Amino acid sequence: MNRNFRYLELICLLCLVLTTGCSTVKGLFGADEDEEPTISEDISARQLYTKANSEMQGNRFTDAIESYTLLESRYPFGRYAQQAQLELTFLYYRQNNTDAAISSANRFIKLNPQHPNVDYAHYMKGLANFDKSKTFMNFILPRNPSDKDHAPLIAAFDIFNNLIQKYPDSDYADDAKQRMIYLRNELAEHELTVADFYMRRGAYVAAANRAKYAMEKYQGAPAMPQAVYTLELAYRQLGINDLAYDTHKVYAANFLGDDGKVLNPSYATTKISCATNVWDRILEKLSLKTYYCN
Repeated sequence: MNRNFRYLELICLLCLVLTTGCSTVKGLFGADEDEEPTISEDISARQLYTKANSEMQGNRFTDAIESYTLLESRYPFGRYAQQAQLELTFLYYRQNNTDAAISSANRFIKLNPQHPNVDYAHYMKGLANFDKSKTFMNFILPRNPSDKDHAPLIAAFDIFNNLIQKYPDSDYADDAKQRMIYLRNELAEHELTVADFYMRRGAYVAAANRAKYAMEKYQGAPAMPQAVYTLELAYRQLGINDLAYDTHKVYAANFLGDDGKVLNPSYATTKISCATNVWDRILEKLSLKTYYCN
């Protein structure tokens, strides 16, 4: 009986030592793995902003997002919260989270319409839409304007246009203008690609509408000769000869070759490459640059 009791005592003592030992070892290496470090409740808005800004400067974007979000939730009013909203927009954009970037920009614009940096929020919103439909494959495979959703590009075009109209002296106005030129050309080409699709299927009214829309919305784009020529062809197919004749006069008055003669209509539907070296041909193949003959 005593022997059994001693065995029981030894077992209990051993269990106690092991339990204490485990706790001591865990204590040597810090807190439980599941326990996350907390930020002091009394940390000021300035300290939180400094912490978040340091994380952003160190490219610790996920940590910076958490800190800026915490700052905005604890101190929703004041200049630190406003700046946090702008920084969050930038960080979401840097992480290719375009939807979150757009949402963050919209929130800042809504809450701070008179803020001196509201033009930056508009710019970032446009930039996020500009990049929304891009993927890594766009830099490798040739671009086909009809293959992707152009809604974000249309939104970007309108946002940049609004930025230029409302804030013509903005630091971001010049870049917005350059992006609008690219978007104008891209969107015009898209409209004419769709118009050509309708022409080949005999949907001449739809083709004419697409061509007219491109002419009205994207004046100055390289695809303008194709737009006017497509509209003329659509009118002829529909038997509207008076409008076809008027459209031909518009074409003849606006699109002349180097020799002063009316530009050959074939140029309006066929882009002839003028790339002269291997590197230029590669850029053209990737649709990163164009080298079209006049």
